[in-house]
Amino acid sequence: MTAVKIGQQMPPLSVSAWLQGDPVTFEQLRGRVVLVAVFQVNCPGCFLHCLPEVLRLHHCYADSGLTVLGLATAFEDFDKNNLENLKRLLEKGEVVGETLHMLRGRGILRNGVLPYRIDFPVAMDRLTEREFASIESEIDAFITQRLSDLEQQIGLRQPHVREQVRHYLLSQNYHAETFEFFQLRGTPSYMLVDKAGTLAACRFGAYPELEEDILKLLK
Repeated sequence: MTAVKIGQQMPPLSVSAWLQGDPVTFEQLRGRVVLVAVFQVNCPGCFLHCLPEVLRLHHCYADSGLTVLGLATAFEDFDKNNLENLKRLLEKGEVVGETLHMLRGRGILRNGVLPYRIDFPVAMDRLTEREFASIESEIDAFITQRLSDLEQQIGLRQPHVREQVRHYLLSQNYHAETFEFFQLRGTPSYMLVDKAGTLAACRFGAYPELEEDILKLLK
């Protein structure tokens, strides 16, 4: 299946469960701007930058027509980025792994938990056991989808690089359906959907224009 491109209609997210809020589709949210914040539980950057900012935007613009959805995914560290730890995060504000280490080290936690509550709807990406029909095809797809920006610069198709990608892929017991369908490159990632239900933006990492883009779509 081909990933949705900017300007195309958004399909439903592939999720295993809605842990917070009622299940919702983009069809049901027509007429509202939707921000999907994609994060991992074991992702310090998600908690240092993405989630606090997304929570602020949720509180500022919900009454103006913005709906924020959280999508927890997992493309690594499956022992930490799982449904159980997501439940602990949402219900108790508890964090784990590198997130715990980083936030505790920076003095951000209060009594060992987050000082804020994530109060917008949150779902868990659907994880399925990975089966390799053709590992060589998987390597090609990974390089094309995830490493295309660097491919020409450093010759990513050299044998030793392909071996590194092979080793990484074989270590992945599961694949996250929404994460891979949209060919996301990591977390945090942001998907913005306009009032007509089409994909307006899809960004990984820093997104300093996020609020500006939301305001444009809300007009």
